[in-house]
Amino acid sequence: MKSIMIKNGYVFTADENRKEIKDCDIYIEGPEIKKVEKNINDKADYVIDAKNCVVIPGLVNTHHHLYQTLTRNIPAVQDAKLFDWLCYLYEIWRNMDEDWVSASTKVGLGELLLTGCTTSSDHLYLFPQKSSPYLVDVEVESAKEIGMRFVATRGSMSKGKKDGGLPPDDVIQDEETIMEDCERVVKKYHSSENFSMVNIALAPCSPFSVTTELLKTTAVMAKKWGVRMHTHLAETMDEEEYCLNAYKMRPFDYMESAGWIENGNSWFAHCVYLSEDDAVKMAKTKTGVSHCPSSNLRLGSGIAPIRMFLNKNVPVSIGVDGSASNDMSNAIMEARMAMLVSRVKDSVTSMPARDALYLATKGGAKVLGRNDIGEISPGKAADIAIFDISGVEYAGSDYDPLASLLFCGISQKTKYTIVNGEIVVKEGHLTTFDERDIRNDANRVVKKISEKL
Repeated sequence: MKSIMIKNGYVFTADENRKEIKDCDIYIEGPEIKKVEKNINDKADYVIDAKNCVVIPGLVNTHHHLYQTLTRNIPAVQDAKLFDWLCYLYEIWRNMDEDWVSASTKVGLGELLLTGCTTSSDHLYLFPQKSSPYLVDVEVESAKEIGMRFVATRGSMSKGKKDGGLPPDDVIQDEETIMEDCERVVKKYHSSENFSMVNIALAPCSPFSVTTELLKTTAVMAKKWGVRMHTHLAETMDEEEYCLNAYKMRPFDYMESAGWIENGNSWFAHCVYLSEDDAVKMAKTKTGVSHCPSSNLRLGSGIAPIRMFLNKNVPVSIGVDGSASNDMSNAIMEARMAMLVSRVKDSVTSMPARDALYLATKGGAKVLGRNDIGEISPGKAADIAIFDISGVEYAGSDYDPLASLLFCGISQKTKYTIVNGEIVVKEGHLTTFDERDIRNDANRVVKKISEKL
């Protein structure tokens, strides 16, 4: 079994005690961390000198739309709010095919790996009727190729324009088709075993793009199949107004009425406009939040009350969100943004750097229902990010090496990223793909897309 030794690093364990160990070694065998202590003498097949490096658990990204990496920075929606942004981009996304999904997945996951993320969720909810029905399969296979631990959420939209929803009618599916494919991908890909590289969750898109019947059926089947559920919730005031008009309920109450709160197997993206009463109910059932600060700022949606959620014991994680509303898939930068926006929302003491890093690692693992990732401890998965802080951009930051990851630096690339005991980033570059090939393939697809604009 292949072994790796990491020597002399400043290690943040992100375990329940949040230990920090200076000049620490980590010994890995296969996919598992075996030892975390000083002066380990075991021989290893590969040795990484982590002197002048901060070593943290691989970050866990709990909300993304990878297909959007090929439609970021489009001028027409650079200054649009959510509903207008969606309506414009749906007209482009209705052309999505397997080629698009393959290229965009590798771009997004490559960016994440390079910035220290080792587990990523993705919310693929758009299935154009003229496209392949196997887009989730393409994502899963692309994630395997690039080496990312992956949570594919089989998204869906069942309420098009003709029924009062936002999406065009040719990108939605009927409930029967959706649930049949959900069952297919769960049976084909989902694994609940320790160190599983692929999980599946069920993810209707949002309260304004699916029917109530689909939400209720999803809740029943997710419990039956033993998988989690995910959706957008309370992202904007427009959404609240929509739910009040359509259902006579606020978004959280509507999801509760559809059976999404009671089983504790759900997590919601954004949660900008949830109340303390909502948070109390979420805490009781361990219903999670995926905090997406950059996207919420980019679209002018607001700032989620993260300190309130934490004070109420709601599980909180961090998501980079789609690359058409964030325009990057930078995991460590998103942790920094979470630290900063909370200080504007509440107070300068509301989000210390260590809290933000914990949310981005162990917090993400908890929200995804996994206890085998998100921390550096014996018996946990060997998912590790190593950041070199010896450069000039970190000069003067030695007072606090760990916090320097969020307060300092001009590049957030890792020196090494390890997933499941495999080195997938070495000296700041992907090992599984030539990054130029990923870029060129993506630009080829973007050219094809742009010709239809």
